[in-house]
Amino acid sequence: MTPRRLCRPSKLRLTRSMDEAYAAAHRVVAEWPLEPTRIERVSQSENIVFRVDCTDDTIYVLRLHRPGYHSFDELVSEQAWTSALRDAGLGAPRALYTSAGERYALTRVGDEQRYAGVLEWVDGDTMLDLIDSSIDDDYVAQRYMELGRLIAALHNQATGWSLPAGFCRHHLDHHGLMGDQPFWGRFWESGALNDDEQQWCASLRERIYPLLEAYGKRPKTYSLIHADLHPGNVIVHGTNLHIIDFDDSGFGWHLYDLAVAVMPYRNDSDFEANRDALLEGYRELRPLDEADAAMLPLFIVVRALAQIGWIAARPEFDGDSLHSTARAYAQINAEQVIRDLERSNLGANLA
Repeated sequence: MTPRRLCRPSKLRLTRSMDEAYAAAHRVVAEWPLEPTRIERVSQSENIVFRVDCTDDTIYVLRLHRPGYHSFDELVSEQAWTSALRDAGLGAPRALYTSAGERYALTRVGDEQRYAGVLEWVDGDTMLDLIDSSIDDDYVAQRYMELGRLIAALHNQATGWSLPAGFCRHHLDHHGLMGDQPFWGRFWESGALNDDEQQWCASLRERIYPLLEAYGKRPKTYSLIHADLHPGNVIVHGTNLHIIDFDDSGFGWHLYDLAVAVMPYRNDSDFEANRDALLEGYRELRPLDEADAAMLPLFIVVRALAQIGWIAARPEFDGDSLHSTARAYAQINAEQVIRDLERSNLGANLA
């Protein structure tokens, strides 16, 4: 999960000297068949990410992965999926193997051991930047239609792909999102919440959990998902769309990907138009029943709560603004959304 406007990063409080990170980057990049001329840090959220310019004018991305977030097998599985997505014609990260033929190398940043990986650099603008720089509502809606088609294509590949032996990623199901130990942390215990807010979030969790459990993990609605496919994680170069940042990818509901996509603009006056454009684009390539689409508001609330947990688990990140926005959205929308679904015959509607 990456911070944003809801896509844009806030100011980072770096808990470790960037000198250590740069030293680690310079050491570990020697494991790859590269001749760097410049190594520059470009971002830090889950990972510390560097741009690596080389003597032959090629550019790469060096990622120092957050320790403890994924196992080695999970990181290898991420690359297996992105390779399969490329084989299916989607723009996805292409990894570069080390000189020894390995996918990753180990390095240390201070007293932390991190896996390092190298990807090819992709030129272009983020879809988020293009949307934010436009004042044309029709242009923005068109971008959301493109995003909907892109998400549908990803889900089509995921549901038709036979997982290779040893493939493993986390599950963002009712346990992984609303269980006792959610993947992104116990959001209802966030120190940014007061006592009343913590109790309210705990109550929300208890009510959302059975709704997600009842929704079920049907093959047509639950598979591998990106889990962070907002406009800031799509690179646009001409007519080509390239998906980046698969750190959060795992098994989950397709609606979660759609909820993530529309969250950045959920408080905008044209939110409904952009949401409808997203769903229209999605349905061009993949069916989405009305009963399933009716669950989208719940998954937007789930995403807002997950962001609270994500921020609380990362004290190095200054996410006060993002935290407040996610909390406010959940407070405004959650009660009505959950009440409506509790009153509905959820199982019958989704049979």
